[in-house]
Amino acid sequence: MTDNDYMSLAISLAGKGKGFTSPNPCVGAVVVKDGRVVGKGFHRAAGLAHAEVEAIDDAGYMAKGATIYVTLEPCNHFGKTPPCTHKIINAGIKKVVVGCKDPNPNVCGGGIAYLRDNGIEVVTGVLQKEAQALIEEFIWYVQNNKTPFVILKCASTLDGRIATATGDSKWITNEKSRVFVHKIRHQVDAILVGSGTLHADNPSLTSRIEGVQTKDPVRIILDTHLTIKEDANVLTQKSNAKTIIVTGTGASKEKRALIESKGAQILEVSLKQEKLDLNELMIKLGKMSILSLLIEGGSVVAGSALKAGIVNKVLFFLAPKFLGSDDGIPVFQGKGPKLIKDAFELKKSTVTLFDTDMLVQGYLN
Repeated sequence: MTDNDYMSLAISLAGKGKGFTSPNPCVGAVVVKDGRVVGKGFHRAAGLAHAEVEAIDDAGYMAKGATIYVTLEPCNHFGKTPPCTHKIINAGIKKVVVGCKDPNPNVCGGGIAYLRDNGIEVVTGVLQKEAQALIEEFIWYVQNNKTPFVILKCASTLDGRIATATGDSKWITNEKSRVFVHKIRHQVDAILVGSGTLHADNPSLTSRIEGVQTKDPVRIILDTHLTIKEDANVLTQKSNAKTIIVTGTGASKEKRALIESKGAQILEVSLKQEKLDLNELMIKLGKMSILSLLIEGGSVVAGSALKAGIVNKVLFFLAPKFLGSDDGIPVFQGKGPKLIKDAFELKKSTVTLFDTDMLVQGYLN
C-alpha cells in the first residue's frame, strides 16, 4: 500500500466522527509498521481522545519505530486534552505523514515544527484536498471571523418548483435523497428555516436515519414577528438539541415568555429592509460556536440567503418531475439579476444520482 492508501483509510476513519466532534474538526489516524496497519483511531467527540492518541493506544508497543498517518496536523497545545505531538514523541513514532496543516493561523505549522525539532520525519500534503474537504466548515470558521459555513439545500421539480400552488410538496425527491439530507443534518451544527416553512409543514428538523446513531442539529427558526404556535414540533418534540427562535425587536413580552417557558431560546436580530439581518445573525451564531449551518427554508429564505451573500455551498436536488404550469411555488423569491452574467454560478460543481434524482452541488464563496 502507498501513502495515499493509508491516508485514504485515515480519512475514512475521520468521517465516522463527522457530526459529533464540533467545535473540533473530525480527524482520523492510522499507525503503520512493516507494511501493515497496527493501530487505528479517530476523534469521536469534543473532549475525548484525539485520533492520534486512539491510534497509538490501539497500536500499543508496536507504535515504536512506526509511521503514523493523520488527516490533520497534530496539535501542539494544551486544550481539553494534552498535545498530540507529545504523545507521538513519547510513543517512539519515527515518521508522521500529514494530510493537511492546521488551518488556524494561530497554530498552523506549530505541531509540524515541534515534531521535526524532536527528530521526527514529517511529510505533509498527502491527499491534502480530500483532507481539507473533510473539515471545510472548520477551515471556513477559523479563517473568516468565526462565522458559520453555510450550506443551502434546495429540492425542486424540473420546472423549478418546490411545491404546487396549494403548497403541497410531499414528496418532490425520493427516499434516497431524503436519507442523504438527514445525513447532512447530522453532520452540521444547526439547521435553519423560516416561519413560512414552519407554519406550512410544522417540521421536526431532526436527523432520522433508521439503524444509525445520529445527532440532531440546533434548530433555528426565522420568525420576525414571533408567530410560532406553542404546540409546534420544534418546541414540543424530544431532542437533545435546542431550538432558537430568531425575531426582531418589539415582539410581545407575553409571547416571548411563553416560548421561553417551552425551553426555546429567543435571539433578537436587527431588521434590514423589513427582513431579519442574516449577516448579523451569522456573527451571533458564530459566537455560539455554531461552525456549520444548513438552510432548508422555503423560497423566501433561500432567496434572502443568496442575496445576503452568506451561502458557501449549495446542494440542489432535481427530481424528474414537472408541474407543467407557472402557478407553483418557485425555488427562490425576490428580484434577481437583470443580466445572465450576474447570475450565481457554482464552482467545483459535481453531479450525483440518487436513483432518478440528481444532486448538483458546488460552492459560491
